[in-house]
Amino acid sequence: MTTPRYPLLYQINTRVWLTELSCGLGRRATLDDIPDGELDQLAEHGFDWIWMLSVWQTGLAGQQVSRTNPEWRREFHETLPDLTDEDIPGSGFAITAYHVHSELGGDEALARLRERLRERGLRLMLDFVPNHTALDHPWVSQHPEYYIVGTELDLARAPRNYTRVRRPEGDLLLAHGRDPYFSGWPDTLQLNYANPMTQTAMAAELLKIAGQCDGVRCDMAMLVLPDVFQWTWGMVPRPFWPMATQQVRNHYPEFCFMAEVYWDLEWTLQQQGFDYTYDKRLYDRLREGHPRPVREHFHAGLDYQDKLARFLENHDEPRAAATFSPEVHKAAAVTTYLAPGLRFFHQGQFEGRLKRISPHLSRAPEEPANRDIREFYQRLLAILRRHAVREGQWQLLECLPAWRENWTWDSFLACFWRGNNEERLIVAVNFAPHQSQCVLQLPFADLSGTDWELQDLLDPVTYRRDGDKLCSHGLFLDMMPWQSAVYWLQRCN
Repeated sequence: MTTPRYPLLYQINTRVWLTELSCGLGRRATLDDIPDGELDQLAEHGFDWIWMLSVWQTGLAGQQVSRTNPEWRREFHETLPDLTDEDIPGSGFAITAYHVHSELGGDEALARLRERLRERGLRLMLDFVPNHTALDHPWVSQHPEYYIVGTELDLARAPRNYTRVRRPEGDLLLAHGRDPYFSGWPDTLQLNYANPMTQTAMAAELLKIAGQCDGVRCDMAMLVLPDVFQWTWGMVPRPFWPMATQQVRNHYPEFCFMAEVYWDLEWTLQQQGFDYTYDKRLYDRLREGHPRPVREHFHAGLDYQDKLARFLENHDEPRAAATFSPEVHKAAAVTTYLAPGLRFFHQGQFEGRLKRISPHLSRAPEEPANRDIREFYQRLLAILRRHAVREGQWQLLECLPAWRENWTWDSFLACFWRGNNEERLIVAVNFAPHQSQCVLQLPFADLSGTDWELQDLLDPVTYRRDGDKLCSHGLFLDMMPWQSAVYWLQRCN
């Protein structure tokens, strides 16, 4: 089973999906109850990867923290005004074991789901959380040396970063998992990567996971980099990712690694074995709403861009429909998903959902689908299924002023895609709140001598242009605020 050069990934909140299925079944749903028809639909949309969020076993300790933490509880109430404790199973990232949760059907149900996905040409991605474990992970009793140990002084100085762990073998003072910018996550314990035995144990866990899926999304993958770990904890570990990724690929050569990563460490992790790294920088620039930094973002080499995971929302970010106005949402989506790299979509995005669902929750609020957004994504997905966009060649296009005093040319983002079948698509976005004009220089040598038809695949309009003028003057564009177009360039008969 091969994946295209630029694949599509769909993230699903597993527990929320099964809760919705449970309502129809009148009993608790497991992975075996996911309908074949819904898997068929995912394949028909053109997805290559299905990321099932939060399938691993979690414990009562994490659940108790999630249900009683006042700050988190307020967030949960904003999402679910009729919140109950049953809606809060605990964070899917406070893992007690890399076994499929018993309430989801266990490892056997996952194996059957994976086979059903493979029958449809879909690959399965799961979570790996390298930085920390749950409070009640068996290692707390069996291997306390795997964790960061604190002192009474540490607890006094940073009480939110350390906790007392009660054990039959004797109580411990251990650190919560955290990143250097924030207080610790109170439902987790920090693993000590300066201990080689911890690294060996986590690499073994990763290898075990690799036997159950086709790829992993590694949570906060940069936290175990030697420099970051030293910055956070004052200890220098040996590099983990080159060893761990190579060990997995020795057994599973086609296994895929995707890193959640920030702080401009994307290239670093790509060099340490990751196939894809989050492109949070593009997302942030799109939210800021200035076209030039977005355009400059695409100046990077394709050896880097091809390994970026482009997204507009995920379980950590606010919903795209709540972040952007409808027209900006569409412009940002065309910019994001018609760039090279992995195209990463989130459950509820196509329907224009407004409320982010915390990974601590197992139920989503009822929200009506936004018909306009849904129809837009249907058109966009149809474009993303085209050969030129999945396997073809991408190039950023130069935008020039339409006349001497024309300053609005700087508002444009433009590129083209070319497939082996000579299919050519020109992508243009006026990423600005005003009408804008520019001229695009097209890098095609065969335009002269005939007329060309430009069919907009996002809007049912078609334009006819003289090939000689396209060569000599370029393609003139005059677009409304936040307007996007994807022109299919075809020779007229």
